[in-house]
Amino acid sequence: MKTRRSLAILFVIVFVDLLGFGMVIPVMALYAERLGAPDSQIGWLMTGYSAMQFVFAPIWGRLSDRLGRRPLLLLSIAMTAVAFLGYAVAPSFAWLLVSRLFAGAATANIGIAQAYIADVTPPEGRARGMGLIGAAFGLGFILGPAMGGLLSGISLAAPGYAAAVLAAANGVAAFFVLPEPSARVEAHHRPRLTRLVEEFKKPGIRRLIVIYLFAILAFSGMEATFALLAAHRYHLDRSGVSYVFAFIGVVVTVVQGGLIGPLTRRFGERALLVTGLLAQAVGLAALPYAGGLGGLLAACLPLAFGSGLTTPALTSLISRSAAADDQGSTLGVGQSAAALGRVVGPISATNAFDRLWFAAPYLGGAVIMLATAAVGSTLRRPTPNGGAAAAPAAARGE
Repeated sequence: MKTRRSLAILFVIVFVDLLGFGMVIPVMALYAERLGAPDSQIGWLMTGYSAMQFVFAPIWGRLSDRLGRRPLLLLSIAMTAVAFLGYAVAPSFAWLLVSRLFAGAATANIGIAQAYIADVTPPEGRARGMGLIGAAFGLGFILGPAMGGLLSGISLAAPGYAAAVLAAANGVAAFFVLPEPSARVEAHHRPRLTRLVEEFKKPGIRRLIVIYLFAILAFSGMEATFALLAAHRYHLDRSGVSYVFAFIGVVVTVVQGGLIGPLTRRFGERALLVTGLLAQAVGLAALPYAGGLGGLLAACLPLAFGSGLTTPALTSLISRSAAADDQGSTLGVGQSAAALGRVVGPISATNAFDRLWFAAPYLGGAVIMLATAAVGSTLRRPTPNGGAAAAPAAARGE
């Protein structure tokens, strides 16, 4: 019961965080354009955001190992509110860019949320707990853009103000209801670099981080070019593209919010990871040859289903392979690898789409997914270095 309550609270916190993020995305380019940004520089708003997440994700994770999950989550939520307020009041593109960089640093806190889950769940329930984070992401990305689109009718700054209010309310609520995990193991006071080097001597963790990096790189390349593919090859308008992305979000949410737990108990994380990567390869390869909206939805079904399996399986495996007192650091490095994938993926995919071939980002992404699935098939069952494999009774809610 105690574990379920903590997970429910964390789900709401992450959902509200992502809801605010999703609200500003649909109109951010138009907002930047109104502030005088040339088209060639607007992409820095997303690239800079992901770059800051790449830098700060392991930092947040390591600090949470030392100082506790709760205070670091509260601090990051407060910083998120400030970042959204800065976005709303931006008088220039430079100010807007700084606000997005600050937001990237603030929202690089998913590793903390994942470490919190590792603290309060037994190993056999960890994938389901990690899936709740993914479900919160999916719901935030489904509802956030819709709310942002409605608010943009008031003004282009209105989504930023609303996101700031949501983040502030989220922080206040979390202050009163979010407990510090009682089962958290105190971090050893050795240099951060030393600890991370020790963790990365484990072949399983190295492979998992590599899989995380390239799986996200391939998927984010699809996200960056899908609107171009839909418009140029299938003649879909913006609403059609939105429907497809909403469909992906719904499938991912269903998988991570409801199916991942029973599937993990039945097949295990490694099998789900490999299956998810193979399913994404099929979906990516089919996208350039889908034929229309119906075909696109059919191609996106294995893509979304595979994505819904891959992320919680990966994060669960990383957590179970990490030392009990280094959950935040190691999961933070995983998030950092994902952020790097979101930096490199869109840039490489858009260049390949423009200069090589319309199908290049998708067939290339499918090859990457197949390669990562091959790497995933070599993984062994995690053998944690510390208490990660056998969570104490407090972590089971007993």
